Amino acid sequence: MACVISTPANALLLDDPAEWPSFGSPLPAGSERGAGVSWSSQLVVRGMWCAACALTIEDALQQVPGVVSARVNAASQRAHVVWQPALARPSQWLDAIRQAGYDAVPASDASARELRQQEQRLMLWRWAVAGFCMMQVMMYAVPAYVSGPGDMTQDIATLLRWASWVLTLPVVLFSCGPFFRGALRDLRHRQVSMDLPVALGMAIAFVVSTTATFEPQGVMGGEVYFDSLTMFVFFLLTGRWLELRLRERTAGALEALLNRLPDSVDRVVQGTGDAATFERIAARTLAAGDVIRVLPGESFPADGTVVHGDALVDEALLSGESRPVQRPCGSQVMAGSHNLSAPVQVAVSRVGDDTRFAQIVQLMQDASTHKPHLAEQADRVARPFLWAVLAAALFAAWHGWSTGPGHALMLAATVLIVTCPCALSLATPVAMLTAAGRLARDGTLARNLQALQALAEVDTVVFDKTGTLTSDGMALAALHAREGIPHDEALAIAASLASHSLHPLSRSLVAACTGPARTSRDVHEQAGAGLTGRVATDTGGWREVRLGSARHCGVDAIREVGDDVQDIHVHLADTSGWLATFALSENVRPDAKQAVDALHHMGLRVVMLSGDRQQSVQRVAAQLGIDEALGECSPDGKLAQLRAWQAQGRRVAMVGDGLNDGPVLAGAHVSFAFGPAVPLAQAHADFVVMGNVLMRMPQAVQLARRTLRVVRQNLAWAAGYNALCVPLALMGWLPAWLAGIGMAASSLLVVANAARLSRLSTPA
Repeated sequence: MACVISTPANALLLDDPAEWPSFGSPLPAGSERGAGVSWSSQLVVRGMWCAACALTIEDALQQVPGVVSARVNAASQRAHVVWQPALARPSQWLDAIRQAGYDAVPASDASARELRQQEQRLMLWRWAVAGFCMMQVMMYAVPAYVSGPGDMTQDIATLLRWASWVLTLPVVLFSCGPFFRGALRDLRHRQVSMDLPVALGMAIAFVVSTTATFEPQGVMGGEVYFDSLTMFVFFLLTGRWLELRLRERTAGALEALLNRLPDSVDRVVQGTGDAATFERIAARTLAAGDVIRVLPGESFPADGTVVHGDALVDEALLSGESRPVQRPCGSQVMAGSHNLSAPVQVAVSRVGDDTRFAQIVQLMQDASTHKPHLAEQADRVARPFLWAVLAAALFAAWHGWSTGPGHALMLAATVLIVTCPCALSLATPVAMLTAAGRLARDGTLARNLQALQALAEVDTVVFDKTGTLTSDGMALAALHAREGIPHDEALAIAASLASHSLHPLSRSLVAACTGPARTSRDVHEQAGAGLTGRVATDTGGWREVRLGSARHCGVDAIREVGDDVQDIHVHLADTSGWLATFALSENVRPDAKQAVDALHHMGLRVVMLSGDRQQSVQRVAAQLGIDEALGECSPDGKLAQLRAWQAQGRRVAMVGDGLNDGPVLAGAHVSFAFGPAVPLAQAHADFVVMGNVLMRMPQAVQLARRTLRVVRQNLAWAAGYNALCVPLALMGWLPAWLAGIGMAASSLLVVANAARLSRLSTPA
């Protein structure tokens, strides 16, 4: 879909229920307040510059009957709307946004990027006009500053003022357009945003200077401020344009994700393999069971299985694997991953919202509209602060009126310009969004931005064991064989039988065998017991062997090998009796020790909770350097222990596999669901780690701490800037042009400071 919904006619197109899945999804019953079926929709809103703008849009949406909730983030320029189709239609709440003075498009709209680029180009033109005129006006103002009494005739002075006025007109009529339109919108809706005080300051400066140009002896006096006016407009537009560019990096990253799927794809019409014929269809019409062709350089439009060919695939975003992975015939591929090498044919298994890609998109969309508590607190003071700015400007004008109306009005203009709370409203959300984007690039998805603040404040990290600190497979811990049988030979015989089974223990034995494979035949598997078959010998004959439990192998006494009685034992026997016993233990993840050490280095307490036997839990804890480990814990027991720690004042982060740890993940201050098999739609965690790299958890902690430091720096700067500049403006010690520089630099500084988070290195 590529329609722009800035007009009522285009908005009506979205009332078709067939269009709703393109920019939203239905919510489960009872997931939001209100009765009936609700839909969750994501929008991109243009024209927002501060928290007051976001609050205005939220108020406009919440006044529409049928809108259950609305959440707008000015930093990401995105809105999340929950609405009930029985009471409202998209055209109604989109019209409410338009009536509030803003434009909106669906987050998945193909025109969203084009509109943002148009906005940047127009802003660049406004900036260029302001810069060119500013330089000319400054050139005409220099003689007035450097000339002494009698150096310049009155005619020349008047001519220079008129020339400055003519050059200022394009700045006021074109470059100042966004500020004046925003101010008129505020007056029309009886509200206040950042644009109102700025536009008032610009208008006052222009009116005072124009009056002084044509009536030098008039009530406004003979002082003109065209140089100051054009200069602070230029610097304000410089700040806005750079801010747009920095926002593009954040919004563009999410949009690149949204647009990762192709618009069309080749579907097999008839034939198979190289003899197949294809037709080009829209990707949104795909259904499970279709067979499609994906060419090199294209993205997979759906989840499926490769049925012809093999390819090198980039799955960095979906699985957290930074390097391309080989996907031969028979392997699974995911929607949103890129085919890098060769054409492949894929049998589609899941499409639309059922794909893992769609779940990732939903997570990132929710995070981009979420407001952290610190940002909500800043938003709450934005509107009262703006009213205070207007009151301070009136006071400045009243206080300075005795020196002349012109001077008093310019004093008010300076106060209006210097005190706009742009930096205050941007300080928190832009830092949080930048950090969330950085985490996503590293393979960790944030469900909400508030979790970053909570993660920065944790003092205890609790790990589940199975599937989190240990991998799903088993490792060969020890091997004991009959006298005269080399260990490599015993393992090769066992692996030849095990290769015919999908049992986890069989796969572990196959993985442990690094020697040459042995031929086997007539292999049969008895569920719950083991395998029976014949394995080729070095002399060309065949050996009857059994692999499995002690009873299945005819072993009278279980031969215990290894140091841990919790190891699982698999036996091998031939016609002569017992041949070998293999001790398999849980396979600790390669980077688990490194992750635990990194958390200890950051001063965090690391604990393990597991439902396994205490001996097995203690063995893994000792191997990883975890001092406190509790085993034989039921899900309710884990939650009770977690609450006990919280009652002691600890701030706990829980790390689990997301499959059976729902209650304890939901009960922790902040939680991680770890593992590539995590069902994203059902996970109760604040963060979802996409791959098998456990080190991403301490990396996230470190980034969260850096983010909170940046937020505090931004808030301190914004508060300190206003505390310093407001008194200077009230006393008349701050010229209008310098006020414009200060305001632009203040907003730009907090955005640039937050942008550092995307470049900071994470621990290896």
